[in-house]
Parts: sequence; structure tokens; C-alpha cells
Amino acid sequence: MSDTALAFARALTLVRDLRARCPWDHVQTRDTLRPYLVEEALELDQALRQGEPDAVRDELGDLLLHLAFQIVIGEERGEFDAETVTRTLEEKMWRRHPHLFGRGDKPPTWELGKGETGKGKRGVLEGMPATLPPLLMAYRLQERAAGVGFDWPDATGPMQKVREEIAEVERETGKGKRERLGDELGDLLFAVVNLSRKLGIDPRAALEQANDKFTRRFEAVERLAEQRGLDLGRAGLAELDRLWDEVKAQSS
Repeated sequence: MSDTALAFARALTLVRDLRARCPWDHVQTRDTLRPYLVEEALELDQALRQGEPDAVRDELGDLLLHLAFQIVIGEERGEFDAETVTRTLEEKMWRRHPHLFGRGDKPPTWELGKGETGKGKRGVLEGMPATLPPLLMAYRLQERAAGVGFDWPDATGPMQKVREEIAEVERETGKGKRERLGDELGDLLFAVVNLSRKLGIDPRAALEQANDKFTRRFEAVERLAEQRGLDLGRAGLAELDRLWDEVKAQSS
């Protein structure tokens, strides 16, 4: 057994021991662990974004614990074990990379390769988890559709689509029909995500940067207002705009 396999086996052994001897761990179920699993995945995502190796290592360990928990619960229920989980992963990768494992020709696209599930064909958009954050869901839906050729050749088409959707929002604004306006705003956001994808920009990363920039600048506005004895809540929009422009000029 390789060192890697032994390391994973140790994680499983640890969870089995915790299930046997710790009252809290013993009563955990798939459902009770789900919120923690999502939290750990997001914490790992944050660590990856920050690029701190120690934080990435720690969060990978926390996520590994939850994966081991789910496998051990599967064992206890007689549904699967680590071997069958790993074998399922191997078979899936063999189907998606037949050219690498002497099992056939290379699939024309990654998404078409994923369509072969071993249980017959599935729809291109099937299997997307409903709990994906909406921004990521939009990106993945577009990415999957593009994988089978439903895509513009370059960013020109998405750019025009964004302009069209802005015009639709402008036409609906002021009509008092919130549902219709919400539909058009959703279309606009979807189009912006598509434009970002075609430009090779991760929309999540772009929005994270915008959020960080806004936070830094607004906090600078707060400090500047405090230095000048201004009450933000009473300063008025014109004064706040002047402070914002001043901060923006200093940070550009």
C-alpha cells in the first residue's frame, strides 16, 4: 500500500474510532454533517484564493475529515466503502479519458465525455447541484452548453447581448412591474457572466475583487469622514460622493 493510501486509511480509522468513542461523533448523520461540509468547502475555497499554503493544508485536512465521515457512514449503512468509492472514481475517469487508458478514442469535448455515465446518455445540463451559488451556477451552465458547441466564437456576441439586456432593463424600469424587471435583471446578470467567461475571466474572482475594492474604499471614506468630524449618516450624498472621489483618486 502506498504512503498516500495509508494516509487516507488513517483518516478512515480515525473517524471509525471517533464514531465508536465520542458521543458527539457517534450521533452524527449525513444530514447533520451537511452544513459543516459546505462550510469547510467554502473555507478551503477562501484559503485557495488567499494562496497561503499552511491555510490550504489545514482546510484540506478539515475537508478530508468530512469526506472520511461520509465514507464511514456509508460503510455503517452497508451501502459502500472506500474501495467502491475509489473504484467508481476510477471508472468515471476511464470513461472520460479513454485515449489515456487504451479504452477508445478521445471524446470530442470534456462535456460530451461526461455525458457517458455508464448508465446511458444524460442531458448536458443534468447533475448540476441545485445548491450551487447562482453566480457559479450561471458560469457552469454556460460552460457545459459551450462544451457541446452552443457558444459564440468570441466575446463580440456576449458583449452585444449585454447591451441588449441593459436596454431591456431600461425599458422595464419605471413600469412598476417588479417581476418583469427582475427577469430582465436576471438576464443581464447571466449575460455579464457569459461575457466574463468568453473573456477568460472568472466572474467570481472578478466580483470578489470588486467587493474587496469597494470595502477598502468605503472604509477609507469612513476614516476620512471621522478625521474631518463628519457624521456619515447626516453628511448627504453630495458630501459622500466628494469623499469617495477623493479616496478613489488616492488609490488609483
